[in-house]
Amino acid sequence: MAGRLEGKVAVVVGAGQTPGDTIGNGRATAVLFAREGAKVFAVDCDLGAAQETVAQIEAEGGIACAHRADATLEADCRAMVDACEKHFGRIDVLHNNVGIGGGDAGPASVSVEAWERIIDVNLKSVALPCKAVLPVMRRQGGGVITNISSIAAICSTNIIAYKTSKAGVNAYTQSLALGNARHGIRANVIMPGLMDTPMAIEGISKARGIEKGALRAQRDAQVPLGAKMGSAWDIAHAALFLASDEARFITGVALPVDGGQSARVG
Repeated sequence: MAGRLEGKVAVVVGAGQTPGDTIGNGRATAVLFAREGAKVFAVDCDLGAAQETVAQIEAEGGIACAHRADATLEADCRAMVDACEKHFGRIDVLHNNVGIGGGDAGPASVSVEAWERIIDVNLKSVALPCKAVLPVMRRQGGGVITNISSIAAICSTNIIAYKTSKAGVNAYTQSLALGNARHGIRANVIMPGLMDTPMAIEGISKARGIEKGALRAQRDAQVPLGAKMGSAWDIAHAALFLASDEARFITGVALPVDGGQSARVG
């Protein structure tokens, strides 16, 4: 099945990626949306990274535009929405893929700095783009919003700020869905499990001083389905389904894409 987003305009926030030897969730989603007919407004705080995503889309014959914005700043999010409307005329899909970790710890030892930084980025980068796009989608009579969370939101973990922030994304998305259903706007959240993406592998390898091959082996062993991590394409395909008309009666859902991890430990 092709053209599942034909004629749609999709804003992908966090469409660039951390340098690495695999593709990241945001870039994979932007590329797949374009392959399925969407015009993609690729947003990242690193304009160069967004432009690389656009170049990949255009090389495949797709249509895309790069835009720089910090998703934790309300003015940037308003400007992002205005720029997309000016360039493409409408917004049908908003996909929020920004998130951070690092420096986290358990409840008794997490620093105030880490707590504030992680909570601030991971919640604002969802809430502010949504706030900016809602008037447009309401005016148009509908739209789709997909937020990226994590199975950390529902599974036991000792990284308390990250877990709390992702649980907040889930709760926010549920309220967003219920509060905007009458406007024809659907909102869902995807909860990735252990993924083989640059942000995960490069970041954790560097932070823990672990060789990437060994880290991948450790993470693979934790996944029930095939003893192998997922890829960014697994997240992208879930996002494509939720953004498409095939999911027209689905809203307020938190979808694990995790190879069974949450079924085992959630």
